[in-house]
Amino acid sequence: MKNLFLHGIFLSLFTLTGCERDLCMNPKEPISLTFDFTDNTNGWVGDFADYPNDPNVEDFYKLEFSHAKLPNPLDGSDGALRQSGKNHSDDLFMFIKKKITGLNPNTNYSIELEIEFATNAASGAVGVGGAPGESVFIKTGASTTEPMKVLNPTENHYRMNIDKGNQSIDGKNMQLIGDFANGTESFTYILKSLRTKSPVEVTSNSNGELWIIAGTDSGFEATTTIYYNRIDLKIK
Repeated sequence: MKNLFLHGIFLSLFTLTGCERDLCMNPKEPISLTFDFTDNTNGWVGDFADYPNDPNVEDFYKLEFSHAKLPNPLDGSDGALRQSGKNHSDDLFMFIKKKITGLNPNTNYSIELEIEFATNAASGAVGVGGAPGESVFIKTGASTTEPMKVLNPTENHYRMNIDKGNQSIDGKNMQLIGDFANGTESFTYILKSLRTKSPVEVTSNSNGELWIIAGTDSGFEATTTIYYNRIDLKIK
């Protein structure tokens, strides 16, 4: 009987030390979220970085973000997030972001993302500074803190406050998932889907929140207009 009692104590100690105590008491449940933008932005907002702090720069770069209908020849009754910019800096970063709430505080999460977007950049085309398709890199990721552009006074340029990497290079907070090329020889909008190649690791803040971000990191020195049609998240 004494041996059985000691054996039970050993098993209890092993269970408590085999995982974080809070997670044992409050285990994470997998979460699946879909944002289709049919009627509105679903709380996603857009912004831009990697451009100079010059007078009237937003007009010069033609920086635009809005909720819009998909372009022809796609289904015009379907809504999307439209983002557009003219890449005078040869490095324009256009991004969208959303805060996810209701998670466990200060907890590590693995996130898988799939993005469906409309692109009109023909594959293999030649463009200024780079190809309109293959030189526009699609990235996605997550961050504990809100991704924001901040002014670097030394450069007088707006840069990101997170590590997104640069163009085709991954960063700590974002990974490359593909490019803007539409897979055809035509400059016609089609829908294209890309997904993360490996889960994005991120820690929620003390309020159980984290931020999702997606964007285009461009080496094509002309106008890129992307329509985000759907974003799927799996949070574990």
